[in-house]
Amino acid sequence: MTETAENFHPKSSFLSVMKERGYIHQCTDMEGLDKALEEKIVPAYIGFDCTAKSLHVGSLVQIMMLRHLQKTGHKPIVLMGGGTTRIGDPTGRDESRAMLTDEQIQENMDGIRKVFEKYLTFGDGPSDAIMVNNADWLDELKYIEFLRDMGTHFTINRMLTFESVKLRLEREQPMTFLEFNYMILQAYDFLELNRSQGCCFQMGGSDQWGNIINGVELTRRVDQKEVFGLTTPLVTLANGQKMGKSLGGAIWLNDDMLSPYDFWQFWRNTDDADVGRFLRLFTELSLDEIEKLEALEGAEINEAKKILANEATKMCHGEDAARAAEETARKAFEEKSLAADLPKITVPKAELEAGITFSDLFTLAGLAKSKGEARRLVKGGGARLNDEKVEDSEQLITLDQLNEEGTIKLSAGKKRHILVEPA
Repeated sequence: MTETAENFHPKSSFLSVMKERGYIHQCTDMEGLDKALEEKIVPAYIGFDCTAKSLHVGSLVQIMMLRHLQKTGHKPIVLMGGGTTRIGDPTGRDESRAMLTDEQIQENMDGIRKVFEKYLTFGDGPSDAIMVNNADWLDELKYIEFLRDMGTHFTINRMLTFESVKLRLEREQPMTFLEFNYMILQAYDFLELNRSQGCCFQMGGSDQWGNIINGVELTRRVDQKEVFGLTTPLVTLANGQKMGKSLGGAIWLNDDMLSPYDFWQFWRNTDDADVGRFLRLFTELSLDEIEKLEALEGAEINEAKKILANEATKMCHGEDAARAAEETARKAFEEKSLAADLPKITVPKAELEAGITFSDLFTLAGLAKSKGEARRLVKGGGARLNDEKVEDSEQLITLDQLNEEGTIKLSAGKKRHILVEPA
């Protein structure tokens, strides 16, 4: 059932784009899927649980897949996990997720909806995107009836072989019966979407392979329908860190969670080794142009990083935001001046009057994860206060350090800056 794209030469536009740009890890039936994509408009879905008010860049590969799907003439279905979020996906976790209230889930869903409006065109047309909520059908299930009709298609033996379960058992971490049900409910989502929307294709990250296989098999057994699944490779940074996080925290896609400037800076700070791969995955530049950019060496590769940052920011926050972020960076780094658009935090005026140590303020600003990390940065010469090198991590910062604009500028290295403002 498992296939890779290595020796397969797709005819359909969508799979051709997926292969050329490096999106394909595994597929249940590459040839069958390719044929379906050639013959008709294929509705395809990806599920997103509502665990935060925004998605972060760790979800951007999946979002870009839906965007490419629509641009090649097919129909994206964004499945919001209003029902499954109540359980929490156990995949890749050692412990249970925090339980959220219905109000928190709805608030998160409203925030996430804004992300997709930037990347997809929604409407009633054949290839227009739609957004659905699995709470609409999961909330209506009758438990005994559901177990009788669907439970017989899953064996404990098989479920114990999936990574999400094996990981917990191998590490002797408890897995609740509630979480154990997650994979059954996700499989049922595929069956339901096939029945209600004619959806015959599910996509997801490589960690979702087991869940996708369950849905493919359940749909075949219950309704005798052929459906397909495809996963993407795990995207990590050159340093091995998981995509989606940075030293300052998660790289959120909503501007009320992370400023467009910080989003731009994340891409601008890409490791040289990641530039070509990220240009393929996270922009719509032509492959010819990408090949020229990734061939740049030395200081010239920085121009490719700026193009990556501009293209990714333009798609997520708009062209004006991308242009403003680049100009802010130019002023901050090339002219070494303060720019009003640098990210800001506020600190109670009373705390600055009393004095706060540099390491505490640096950590509070999110430029270091801990006081220890802040001290190491100072020791290595990478910390600055109002563009001046900091020699003592325990130096007291007070209102005396305010500049003419009434702020204090903190810097970690040459590329990460934040303004502190008394409140």
